[in-house]
Amino acid sequence: MRIFGKARHRPSADWRVVTDRAFTLIGDGRYEDAGTLLTRAADLEPWLSESWFNLALLHKFRHDWEQARAAGLRAVALLDRSAGAPDWWNVGIAATALQDWALARRAWQAYGLRVPETAAGGDDARTGPPAGMGLGSAAVRLSPEGEAEVVWGRRLDPARIEVQNIPLPSSGRRWGEVVLHDGVPHGERTTAAGHAYPVFDEIELWAPSPVPTWVVLLEAATETDRDALERLAADAGFAAEDWSSSVRLLCRSCSESRMPSDEGEGAPRHDPHDHSVPGHPGPLGHMTSGELWVPERECGLAAPASLVRGLLDGWVADSPDTREWRDLEEVC
Repeated sequence: MRIFGKARHRPSADWRVVTDRAFTLIGDGRYEDAGTLLTRAADLEPWLSESWFNLALLHKFRHDWEQARAAGLRAVALLDRSAGAPDWWNVGIAATALQDWALARRAWQAYGLRVPETAAGGDDARTGPPAGMGLGSAAVRLSPEGEAEVVWGRRLDPARIEVQNIPLPSSGRRWGEVVLHDGVPHGERTTAAGHAYPVFDEIELWAPSPVPTWVVLLEAATETDRDALERLAADAGFAAEDWSSSVRLLCRSCSESRMPSDEGEGAPRHDPHDHSVPGHPGPLGHMTSGELWVPERECGLAAPASLVRGLLDGWVADSPDTREWRDLEEVC
């Protein structure tokens, strides 16, 4: 994290001492004191791009996006090179937070990414958010400093992910929300097919979702019954998720490592890093291969209040002998 000088300009010993102390304070969460020191470092070496990069990084940690953008622009103005420089990535994050789309596009292009100039249908997209970058899926760690939860999402651009799982209520996040995320992955999720997906840390909520989260207890005689509810919700434009089988409890070390995932791979499987209780309904449950199906399922639903009971009643009506629900509660 500590960035020191380039060959063309070796920073002074004072700059190094002040900068090193500032990052120690950042590690302790003392951002105000760190800011004082990094401002002093910039006064000592104003022509050193790293002075402004470090200030931009601090302002990103503080979510002070105006200051992050200003310091980031000073950093990139002093760069020897542009393509691939992390300075541009931080500028892109700040610009995205501020919805400064022209600067965001410039930042991603300067970093070396291809940003289409037109949106789908041929419309000019240069004044809107970057689109059509084809970044695919990724995982994002919600509330990384609290009760962290890793969920799957669709990458809208290099700094934003749309959440596609239904997060647990402890995260304070909802299905369909867009979160701003950092650029350096902390961990990976792999599939049996050999695909690896990065896990990014959330920085902050970028766009809230109006769709509430509900928890409900289901009696689903078979997996087919459970799957029917998920399809019914998806067909209505919303979501249902069987938390009894989709949620694993992992320690921080495991979560930030290279972990196997059941996403898109059919039957769930056990792995030695799973610290939950196999086959047990609830937020610590994780169904493993070979386990008997447990009809009682704890399910998350993302749907409007006006629709959620109708979805559940319709699900039961399609097979009343094998389906039942109870204890519906809005949780987020």
